[in-house]
Amino acid sequence: QVHLVESGGGEVQPGGSLRLSCATSGSAFSAATLGWYRQAPGKQRELVATITTRDNTNYADSVKGRFTISKDSAKNTVDLQMNSLKPDDTAVYYCHAEVVLFKRYDFWGQGTQVTVSS
Repeated sequence: QVHLVESGGGEVQPGGSLRLSCATSGSAFSAATLGWYRQAPGKQRELVATITTRDNTNYADSVKGRFTISKDSAKNTVDLQMNSLKPDDTAVYYCHAEVVLFKRYDFWGQGTQVTVSS
C-alpha cells in the first residue's frame, strides 16, 4: 500500500507563489513515477507535472515555465513549486503515484485546495 499526504495549499493573489508538498511512503518514493494532477470545478482531472524514478520531468503546456516538480530524497516528498499563479490555476491539487509491478497501480492523495483570486 502507498500513502500520499498533500500539504501547502491555500489562497494567493494572481502572480503569487505557492509550494505544495506530498509526503510519500518509502516504497512509493523509490519505485514510482510521482506527479501532481488538478481538478477544477466542473472539469475533468488533468495532469500538471510528473517526475520519474530517473528524475525525468513532464509538464502540462499550461504550467511550463511557471511550475517546477522536484523530489526531496531526505524527506521522501515530491514538491510542486508554483510561480506566477493565475486564476485558471484554481483547483484541487492531487498527489499521484504510479507503480508498475506486473501491472499498473495508481495511488492518490486526498487533495489540497489552491485558490488564486484577487
